[in-house]
Amino acid sequence: MEQSSFGLYLKHMREQKKWSINQLADAAGISTSQISRIENGKRGVPKPQTIEKMAGALGISYAEMMDHAGYLRPEEHPPIPEWASSRDKRDFKKMLEEDGELMFDGVPLDEEDRQRIKDVLTGLFWEAKHMNKRKPVTPAPKERRGS
Repeated sequence: MEQSSFGLYLKHMREQKKWSINQLADAAGISTSQISRIENGKRGVPKPQTIEKMAGALGISYAEMMDHAGYLRPEEHPPIPEWASSRDKRDFKKMLEEDGELMFDGVPLDEEDRQRIKDVLTGLFWEAKHMNKRKPVTPAPKERRGS
């Protein structure tokens, strides 16, 4: 499998510090196999929490590493609708941050395809939430009492 640009970036930053994969894994508190898979392109871009650990261990700014990972900057995210409740926002955040590998026919999707899917899911998520909020609440049928 082809190395991702983030994988190459991570490897470059690790080697610049003259660290082995084991040293980065120990410092960041993540597995050596996960770092190896990222660097070799066998795993997609990790979730933000993992990037934060690696950035801290390598002494790199979190924002810089997130930028190399291709995550949208906060100002680039589609706006959260005004009607969204705190629960809606929590659900949305959970949906985007789950660390499942997106695959098609058993092949992991590249970052560009993953971002397209996230963009579509974002639109569908807010549309579904909005439609759900507009549905009128149907009162329960009243019981009939005999006269």
